[in-house]
Amino acid sequence: MAAVATLLCGSAVAGQQRLRRRAASSFNAGGAHVSYGAHLVRRGQLLPALFPAPSFGDLSSPALASGRLLRTPVSASSSDSAGQAKPVGFLQKYPALVTGFFFFMWYFLNVIFNILNKKIFDYFPYPYFVSVTHLSVGVLYCLISWSTGLLKRAPINSTILKLLLPVAVCHAIGHVTSTVSFAAVSVSFAHTVKALEPFFNAAASQFILGQQVPFTLWLSLAPVVIGVSIASLTELSFNWTGFINAMISNISFTYRSIYSKKAMTNMDSTNLYAYISIIALIVCIPPAIIIEGPQLVQHGFKDAIAKVGLTKLVSNIFLAGLFYHLYNQVATNTLQRVAPLTHAVGNVLKRVFVIGFSIIVFGNKISTQTGIGTCIAISGVALYSVIKAKIEEEKKSTVRSVAEPYDYMHANTCASQT
Repeated sequence: MAAVATLLCGSAVAGQQRLRRRAASSFNAGGAHVSYGAHLVRRGQLLPALFPAPSFGDLSSPALASGRLLRTPVSASSSDSAGQAKPVGFLQKYPALVTGFFFFMWYFLNVIFNILNKKIFDYFPYPYFVSVTHLSVGVLYCLISWSTGLLKRAPINSTILKLLLPVAVCHAIGHVTSTVSFAAVSVSFAHTVKALEPFFNAAASQFILGQQVPFTLWLSLAPVVIGVSIASLTELSFNWTGFINAMISNISFTYRSIYSKKAMTNMDSTNLYAYISIIALIVCIPPAIIIEGPQLVQHGFKDAIAKVGLTKLVSNIFLAGLFYHLYNQVATNTLQRVAPLTHAVGNVLKRVFVIGFSIIVFGNKISTQTGIGTCIAISGVALYSVIKAKIEEEKKSTVRSVAEPYDYMHANTCASQT
């Protein structure tokens, strides 16, 4: 009888381990964000990270495989192995203040980038070249990090390169068309049109990836479409160049998300982001030369230097690229500190923040209908973000609950047989 009990317990343990591995695999693929040290891969998208994040160990460990993470409460002081009191740092003592600081920096850097980027087009209306400089500063940032040892460069081979190529191409197209849109229309209107991106993401999930999108999500997108339509019909700065490029940007970033899910590798996300930026830069250079090269050589640089001087031209373009890179990194680090729902709401508020400040700084005149349409669209995005985040949390809870009854049943079986 004891031998039978031992055999049953051994089988239970083996089955339990297999189930945990499947749960961990489902948890990784189900839209959750997974951190690798200071790096982040969120919903299959490749995102950079700025500051080190706490390491939670291997996802194959029992605690994480079952969705349960053991946390120890943080007090004003802690003890080391010798039993002596060790003071807790500011980051651990005031986590809410630190998270608030990250949100502030995320908004601040994003607003500065949008304002500075828009002002550059007043005296240097060449969005393709400006897009190239944005990516160039980011690539320079990564190269310096590699050369100084701040970031260890991960090796790349032809297989990884083939996976990253479509992601980088979509990233390049999306960034260039966004920049063209910002140059053609007001910042507030461009951000209003870009609020349609969740609609394209839902459509791609439903009709391209074959993933069923809940009806409630489709309903939440109706105000977004209606609001953007109202704002477009009455926008004073409306032109088709800005509107079409903003729409192409939405589509490009949607396909980037799709290809990112297929490009999952063991490489950390910061190195992935660096390689994607390098490839995207190479993709952006030829169209910039073909479309704007002759004009830049003939009079573009001369006119800009005559208006603001060489020092201001170079410094503003460099700072715009630096702020573009940094606000993406801080946004990623903010996501690592908060729940997906909090980050989703924060992202909506960021768009409101940018739209509001751009109207104040540039003195854009907007009609009442445009203001109403913008508010409706942003409200729809907020509703969509909340519903989607709750659905993702429910998926995680389902994955966590898969292994627990199995663990409990077999633990009792083993205990009763021994």
